[in-house]
Amino acid sequence: MDKKNRLKELAEHVFHRMIDAPADDWGMNIENWDWVPGVGVISILEYGQLAGDATAIEYLRRWTERNKHKSEQVKVINSMAPYAIFPTLYRITGERWYLDTATKIGDWMLTEAPRTHDGAFEHTVTEDAQFSDQAWADTLFMAVIFLARLARLTGDSKYAKEAEFQLLVHLRLLQDPETGVLFHGWNGAEGNHMSAARWARANAWVILSAPWIAAEIKDLTPLSDEIIERYQQLAAGLRQYQRESGLWNTVLDQSKFAEETSGSAGIAAGWLAGMRIGWLDPTYKEAAEKALQGVEEFIDPDGTVQGVSGGTPVMPDIPAYHQIPCYPTLYGQGLVLILLSLAYTEMGESM
Repeated sequence: MDKKNRLKELAEHVFHRMIDAPADDWGMNIENWDWVPGVGVISILEYGQLAGDATAIEYLRRWTERNKHKSEQVKVINSMAPYAIFPTLYRITGERWYLDTATKIGDWMLTEAPRTHDGAFEHTVTEDAQFSDQAWADTLFMAVIFLARLARLTGDSKYAKEAEFQLLVHLRLLQDPETGVLFHGWNGAEGNHMSAARWARANAWVILSAPWIAAEIKDLTPLSDEIIERYQQLAAGLRQYQRESGLWNTVLDQSKFAEETSGSAGIAAGWLAGMRIGWLDPTYKEAAEKALQGVEEFIDPDGTVQGVSGGTPVMPDIPAYHQIPCYPTLYGQGLVLILLSLAYTEMGESM
């Protein structure tokens, strides 16, 4: 089997493992409306489009029909993720419900979603927890990708301008000027990065979502040069922390911590997306290939992705990140699926 077909077969296995998982497994329960299944459906859409798998797109249409009654049970930033598939589903089906719902949610984000003192979306969650005046890296993937896609769908610059602002303010608040990589979160009330952990998956959310956001809004609003400069600093910083295996540690600068699959897949996918939009030079391709090879070692024959750290808030200190257990999750499957799908289209026979 040639390398391109091997990638496609791996992606098919990862995809089917996601949709065939039992509903009583929190990490793999896709029949829900929150960030975990949200990352799942976003990745399935990417896979369906890049790999040309029509069954994946049809699955998303049926998934939405089954779960749309859950969508307005709570409005928090972390539960915005599933809406990111709505613009594409509207284009495919022409069903007005997708457009009307997406517009309503987008307007809520612009006018009612809680914000930090800096104007960043406060990272609100469905769990019984509050993170007042806190901005987290996760928000760009969970909420701002949707906002950017809504902007492109509607052609309305108000959504594009907000998406551009959110991307810029999160980079400003979270980026470490010394290393270029990102801290997990920012506490506006205290004016610090809390545990100051350079968490791998936080960096993955941003390195991947930034070029996706920019691609959606670039024709609707000017994109700050600062965004591109900060993105390139982030990409270069992540390169310095890549291990010989091709992966990254759970916390980037903690060499004794475990190497973590989801963050590693997201970083490599982000590099591919960054090259695709023209922000990164082709030298990142070799590093992304190395990461892909490392990630493949953690994919079981049935498509289960191992080595994925569990749901992780901003922890009280850096050692606490090392205590997070690893188990299969939809976001782990999803970030690996995105990497495989991008590699299938971007690398092909050159791998």
